Amino acid sequence: MNKTIFITGIFFGVIAIILGAFGAHGLKGYIDSDALRSFETGVRYQMYHALFLLILGNYKGLTLYDKKGVFYLVTIGVVLFSFSIYLLATNDMTGFDFKTIGFITPIGGLFLITGWLLLGVRFIFQGDKSEI
Repeated sequence: MNKTIFITGIFFGVIAIILGAFGAHGLKGYIDSDALRSFETGVRYQMYHALFLLILGNYKGLTLYDKKGVFYLVTIGVVLFSFSIYLLATNDMTGFDFKTIGFITPIGGLFLITGWLLLGVRFIFQGDKSEI
């Protein structure tokens, strides 16, 4: 499972770099500055959580069960949060009105928050059994 968590972190990091470059160079002139800032927010949160997963994959202070829970919450959260922001930010470039799925963004945010809270609660109540 640690390898899966680590590889997912790498994947999210690579995609964040690609989308960040695309947003900075490919989207200028096609979407307005507010949409571009939103797109960058999605990239930033995706990268934060890519790094989070890299650390989680190497952390020895949680049980596998707890790591899986945090991993699934964060992975679902990134997909719902960041990817819905990408679609909403580029809404004017497509024929589909992605604003109809805008409710997905805060649900993704709740998954991310829950993943962080689960990590914190498990860390506090399990006690650290290893070096960080």
